[in-house]
Amino acid sequence: MRQCHVSSADLIQPLFVREGEGVKEPIEAMPGQYRLSIDELVKMCRKVYQARIPAVLLFGISETRDANGSASWAEDGIVPRAVRAVKKEIPDLAVMTDVCLCGYTDHGHCGVILDGRVDNDATIELLARQAVNHARAGADIVAPSDMMDGRVAAIRSALDEADLTDTVIMSYAAKFASAFYGPFRHAADSAPAFGDRYQYQLDPANAREALREIELDIAEGADIVMVKPALAYLDLISEARKRFDVPLAAYNVSGEYAMIKAAAQQGWLDESAAVTEMLTAIKRAGADMILSYFSLQYVV
Repeated sequence: MRQCHVSSADLIQPLFVREGEGVKEPIEAMPGQYRLSIDELVKMCRKVYQARIPAVLLFGISETRDANGSASWAEDGIVPRAVRAVKKEIPDLAVMTDVCLCGYTDHGHCGVILDGRVDNDATIELLARQAVNHARAGADIVAPSDMMDGRVAAIRSALDEADLTDTVIMSYAAKFASAFYGPFRHAADSAPAFGDRYQYQLDPANAREALREIELDIAEGADIVMVKPALAYLDLISEARKRFDVPLAAYNVSGEYAMIKAAAQQGWLDESAAVTEMLTAIKRAGADMILSYFSLQYVV
């Protein structure tokens, strides 16, 4: 009689990849998650594939950082090398890549800084270069998470010009300036060195603006749109599902993961039951796919 069921086919596993060999570095703020060298990443991706989870989302942790995040579009950068390694060993696993500058800049913001603020137009040119680089390496889906205006159109145009027309764009269309990203920023060392991200990420109070952002990204050529975070924005997931007839993703973010892990470690709740209830709520709200750090744990 259950009306909503979450299966492995609904899930995507986010993973962090860093330089080195034989590295499986625990992330303190996210128990059970790791910064992985490419060889260890391939091993983890094999587990994901064997669990029948259809896709992973890769976040690169770069050792080289500068004002413009130039390592993000290098052909031998950490993410392109990781993509090539995974697709060589597990070709049927869909590989998504995060497209953003924050993990590659020395200031931690998602774009180029000009006069103390992010320069939108200068940034989208670099994001397009990054997306093409990832797609050439074999990424099936590129996922711009920066929230610059016009970046989906710029990426679509750049992919088409590079004859990469089959590459899918999953846009972080409604990404809020949320307090729930803290553990991720610890994991990726991507916290902004000054200010905050309210200039380009959404105000958590603005539902109508979020729906306009989704509509704009669809018009620019996004194949999949995302709401991030998930739990505090179930109303947006539900409304987006009603309004837009495109695949809809929801990101069960690091803070949501860490809250359950911390409470479970204290014996305050049943972790397995809480994870099942949370993922079911996100699916019930209307998400077609759920990015969650719990994905592999949920199905194993």
